Amino acid sequence: QNYHKAWNAFRKVHTAGVPKFHRKSYVWRYQTNCQYLKQKAAYLTNGTVHFEDSKHVIVPKLGRLRVKGSHQRVLARSAETRIGTVTIVKDASGRFFLSMQLASDTPFVNWPQNTGKQIGIDLNTENFLTTSNGDTVANPRYYRIIKGRLAKAQRILSRRARRAKQEHRPLRTSKNYQKQRLLVAKLHAQVFERRRDFLHNVSTTLIKNHDFVAAEELRSKNMLKNHALAMSIADVGWRTFLGMLAYKAELYHRQFLTVNPKNTTQACHECGFVMGTAGTEKLTLADREWTCPKCHAHHVRDHNAAQNILTKGIIKLA
Repeated sequence: QNYHKAWNAFRKVHTAGVPKFHRKSYVWRYQTNCQYLKQKAAYLTNGTVHFEDSKHVIVPKLGRLRVKGSHQRVLARSAETRIGTVTIVKDASGRFFLSMQLASDTPFVNWPQNTGKQIGIDLNTENFLTTSNGDTVANPRYYRIIKGRLAKAQRILSRRARRAKQEHRPLRTSKNYQKQRLLVAKLHAQVFERRRDFLHNVSTTLIKNHDFVAAEELRSKNMLKNHALAMSIADVGWRTFLGMLAYKAELYHRQFLTVNPKNTTQACHECGFVMGTAGTEKLTLADREWTCPKCHAHHVRDHNAAQNILTKGIIKLA
């Protein structure tokens, strides 16, 4: 199915490349569909993929698998849930994950009540974000914390790879290399999971507690060309965060919009005066606080930007 989809995408969208076979790597996945008999109702316990009990899943070709995780809530509503595509993935650190596409006639998520609140958020590297209410969320900098350990582990991995090549041994059968490779992969996974958990918590809190959320549209790919800020931008995960806000807003029946960030930092929220005009100089990254030369309002840079983003979002929403 994926093979045919890839060819269809190639024919319809010429930017999609010619389908190629996956190269050998330490990550692999197995995918299958759950089939049901036509004369029987579809439940979690009677398809070709089904739960044998709360700790075991039957999967075609792989057989009986022991599982743990957040599937208990789904099992509680077994009579109204059916299984679609099932994917089993082994990551680079040797861990196995099972994910299921589930369908139901009743929603999986209860829509929260309207709060009547609106909020704008300014994303920056100093803090992770600043809201139009003046609240800030600190930047955890997960990669920077672990960067020293990761660099040391990668140097050892490089030496072991060089030694194996000098002795004409393949890396896949070199035990010392594979031990170190797993260590490096676990460090990368640790950074990824901590960052993902942090982004999920922040995005869910924003969406559940506000009817409307406005953020600036960031093009991380272009921003990564700035070598002075590339590591900080990649570490913070802005693009992933905006994607989470978008799909969670749809999930919880909230509204989320991104606006053009032009002049959100340079403009005064009170009077609209833009720094860099009328003989004034533009604000630099070092200017964390400033006073408007026209209305003399004092601004905290990020808070003012978040207020401008909310104003732009309300106009765009209207």
